Amino acid sequence: MKKKILGVLLVVGIIAGVIAGCGNSNTTQNGAENASQASATAKARTIDEIKKSGKIKIGVFSDKNPFGYVDENGKVQGYDVYFAKRIAKDLLGSEDAVDFVYVEAASRVEYLKSAKVDITLANFTVTDERKKQVDFALPYMKVSIGVVSPKDKVIKDVKELEGKTLIVTKGTTAETYFEKNYPNIKLQKYDQYSDAYQALLDGRGDAFSTDNTEVLAWALENKGYEVGITSLGDPDTIAPAVQKGNKELLDFINKDIKKLGKENFFHKDYEKTLYPTYGDAANADDLVVEGGEVK
Repeated sequence: MKKKILGVLLVVGIIAGVIAGCGNSNTTQNGAENASQASATAKARTIDEIKKSGKIKIGVFSDKNPFGYVDENGKVQGYDVYFAKRIAKDLLGSEDAVDFVYVEAASRVEYLKSAKVDITLANFTVTDERKKQVDFALPYMKVSIGVVSPKDKVIKDVKELEGKTLIVTKGTTAETYFEKNYPNIKLQKYDQYSDAYQALLDGRGDAFSTDNTEVLAWALENKGYEVGITSLGDPDTIAPAVQKGNKELLDFINKDIKKLGKENFFHKDYEKTLYPTYGDAANADDLVVEGGEVK
């Protein structure tokens, strides 16, 4: 099941598409959000308020398999989802005490600012620019940028993208990286990962770039495609994010991540959610971060 764009609002001449999610009984549905409202910070809920409500609201992807996606039975699954359920259990006593809110890459910051979610666990790469807008907890994964393309026309060097069209998803580190470092490469942008991959399948672009963990997983499931560029730029980390200044919830998450590290929790998460896709094509130790300590 894929999300549908519910609304597009015109604000100061800029069209801002904010996507709402739909899902099962544990999923909060969201309408389109005015960009001016998204830029204004609504007060984040306290832990007491979250406990009184009985549910914590966590932003995840619904179309980024195997990290956050809706399966054939309409249930949200993935590496980030597995972690989200554990946070709910540790905070509220049950892994079912979570409302999953489906977000787009470009709306992750806005949903925190507007308090639509308490936590974002949508494969959120830590960057200096994002640190100015949200507070990141300790990391739980390592990542860099990759590029996938058809095997018969595989792109193995960034220089080969000159004169070609590169597909990216709005709001991702790949979009920022190419705009900053390779402004002459033509970018074709999409709001949703599913639409971006479909554009590649349809031949509307020559290659697609996003996190290397994601393109590797996709290429393994889509024969005829290859990750010709496995790593671009400096390695980054992925971490939970909360609204700027929400120290109480941030401290809880950090303590939880340290505790989970003693259980080797994220390796278990990897085995459950990522290994079925990656198999022997990836090594858990190259991707997973335990206890918030990058090695």
